[in-house]
Amino acid sequence: MFAVIKTGGKQYRVAAGDKLKVEKIKGEPGEIVQFGEVLVVGGDSPTLGTPTVSGAAVAAEVLQQARNPKVIAFKKRRRKNSRRKRGHRQEFTLVGITEILTDGAKPTKTAWPKPERKAKPVEAASADVAEDDADDEAPKGRAKSAKKPAAKRASAKPKK
Repeated sequence: MFAVIKTGGKQYRVAAGDKLKVEKIKGEPGEIVQFGEVLVVGGDSPTLGTPTVSGAAVAAEVLQQARNPKVIAFKKRRRKNSRRKRGHRQEFTLVGITEILTDGAKPTKTAWPKPERKAKPVEAASADVAEDDADDEAPKGRAKSAKKPAAKRASAKPKK
């Protein structure tokens, strides 16, 4: 199931589990927010709104409040000794879509699923080999007992 929502003057096609970068909205990370302007609810039988679908909403969890990289606006009028340099960083909110609600349903308080770290399986035989290889490797950098290469002779030509 998907939905088309409108927020911050833009329209987004979303589905449950999507991450979305929208214009700044109120909310702390971890809060559940609702987008009420749902234009289309799709799936087996799509519903088009006129202009919005009544009773439909999209629930999302605020993941992060941040700012985009700086954009430089530089204006120059040639031969007039006139310049203006401005920097701007647009604020945005990163949200994770948790569910698409229809018929006036309330959002459940489920949090955005955190990515689980998967441990890499280590076989016993490969671990023993790795330890043996580690002993054979030379230490990083130069050992103090190692000699430095001999300096090249300063003069290649004989003196007259």
